[in-house]
Amino acid sequence: MITTLLVANRGEIACRVMRTCRAMGIRTVAVHSDADADALHTREADAAVRLPGTAPADTYLRGDLVVKAALAAGADAVHPGYGFLSENPGFARAVRDAGLTWIGPPPEAIEAMASKTRAKELMGVEPLKEVTEADLPVLVKAAAGGGGRGMRVVRRLADLDAELAAARAEAASAFGDGEVFTEPYVEGGRHVEVQVLADTHGTVWALGTRDCSLQRRHQKVIEEAPAPGLPPRLTEELHALAVRAARAVSYVGAGTVEFLVADGRAHFLEMNTRLQVEHPVTEAVFGIDLVAEQIRIAEGRPLDGEPPRPHGHAVEARLYAEDPARQWAPQTGRLHRLAVPGGVRLDTGYTDGDTVGVHYDPLLAKAVAHAPTRAEAVRALASALERAVIHGPVTNRGLLVRSLRHEEFARGRMDTGFYDRHLDALSAPATDPYAPLAAALADAHGRSRFGGWRNLPAQPQVKRYAMAGEEHEVRYRHTRDGLAADGVRVVRAEPDLVVLETDGVRRRYTVGRYGDQVYVNDIALTALPRFPDPAAQLAPGSLLAPMPGTVVRIADGVAEGAAVEAGQPLLWLEAMKMQHRITAPAAGVVTALHAVTGRQVEPGTLLAVVQPAGTPSSEESA
Repeated sequence: MITTLLVANRGEIACRVMRTCRAMGIRTVAVHSDADADALHTREADAAVRLPGTAPADTYLRGDLVVKAALAAGADAVHPGYGFLSENPGFARAVRDAGLTWIGPPPEAIEAMASKTRAKELMGVEPLKEVTEADLPVLVKAAAGGGGRGMRVVRRLADLDAELAAARAEAASAFGDGEVFTEPYVEGGRHVEVQVLADTHGTVWALGTRDCSLQRRHQKVIEEAPAPGLPPRLTEELHALAVRAARAVSYVGAGTVEFLVADGRAHFLEMNTRLQVEHPVTEAVFGIDLVAEQIRIAEGRPLDGEPPRPHGHAVEARLYAEDPARQWAPQTGRLHRLAVPGGVRLDTGYTDGDTVGVHYDPLLAKAVAHAPTRAEAVRALASALERAVIHGPVTNRGLLVRSLRHEEFARGRMDTGFYDRHLDALSAPATDPYAPLAAALADAHGRSRFGGWRNLPAQPQVKRYAMAGEEHEVRYRHTRDGLAADGVRVVRAEPDLVVLETDGVRRRYTVGRYGDQVYVNDIALTALPRFPDPAAQLAPGSLLAPMPGTVVRIADGVAEGAAVEAGQPLLWLEAMKMQHRITAPAAGVVTALHAVTGRQVEPGTLLAVVQPAGTPSSEESA
């Protein structure tokens, strides 16, 4: 029996594994980088071991250090979570060689399936050896790992070499393996997968289907179980293929077999030899704990002959600290408050006051709703996310709510191109014409009082706020009866709650303030100085870092004085294990290049200036 388990991971998956261990009476050990010294998973574990450094390559990808940590802490088992070393056969062997129990499939099964190239060969699917114009579009993929890292869609042959290089670098950084391959890119398909669970006694369960078609950068955003609208014949085929894949490699433990479904046919993509991020929807529908089953299987216990019967429908949404309106740019900073209404499951690696850093994935939490029908589960999840309190970095919350309520999703007719078609409409920032006034009234409460009644009108007070990229000026007055504003009745004004009435309808505004950052319901505002600084103007064509990160590459030929075309890649930033291209906003000339390869930058750092063609230079305009 396992008594002490080390989780070789971080964030929400580490916390989720520890939650099951506590319920089973198993002590837990965390490993942490220097950046995660005070992270939630470190605090929740019974013991924690430092991995010196911050970069994944120096910490969570160092299997030798993780094994040493397990032995030092007295652990007798290791759970890899997902990502990092979870699909590394060498790490699985090292764990076993150290006399520890490995919570996962045999190393031989990982070798056969964790490399997507070998997995496709095993399933009779050949990757493209050479790419021609006739093969386009193609998808470049990392052979190891997942989560969208090392993935690129290539539509022009001229872009292939650059995208291959970027994918290799991203895959090496995320998984310690830079091998990539190419395969045909199927437009308009649905991403459907099957959860499998296998014991050491020959039993393999196929635990239904999941639809994961809503993706950004080939990383899943919203997942559900079961996949809606599949014909029974196709569902049975998917189950059979998944079980066949598991049996082909003598699989043990939890795994996922992924398919692209198009034109009524299933195309094998890969088998992930680990637990998936979206496993909670399967747990909800089948009423099981997959982590507990992984541990029991590792202890040698057999599965029942048949899996439990499914009930209802479950939907999961991944809450990321990112800005969908700015090319999904990761966001960092203090998470002041995170609270989601009851009735939904919340898996998270953060609590109030934690800092979202630059080194790792920007996933804040996963919210999961389960109900008797799909429509009820979708409605419950959308409502919970809409009413959630999230004070901190910009998130994709608004996009999630709008996606769940989109007609195409409601009808179950979505595919992997959903965000390509609808992103602009779904990513517009939340606004409310009365949010700035509510912020001003909450701030004004208690700041000023009349020393005595005077029969003189109070002077209007003026405040300025930035909301959704625009400035808003609001005015209010102090009166004998309290605060007042034109065109609206102020029913209540307190530091954290404002109630306004317009046209006979009362609306409540909860308010949170942290320095100049103000949150009114789900809307983020920035308090501005009354008189703006005229020196804070930037030259036209200035390119600012959209996120904190490291400059990992400057495009060949890009230097001061170089002519560039609109949309031409100029440099790449690496942040949260992803590489982000910075492109020329217009055709013109690079008049300044401040970016230096290897240098870390903060949001708003001036990287370069591209003077648009036809714009007079500063010397000419002087």
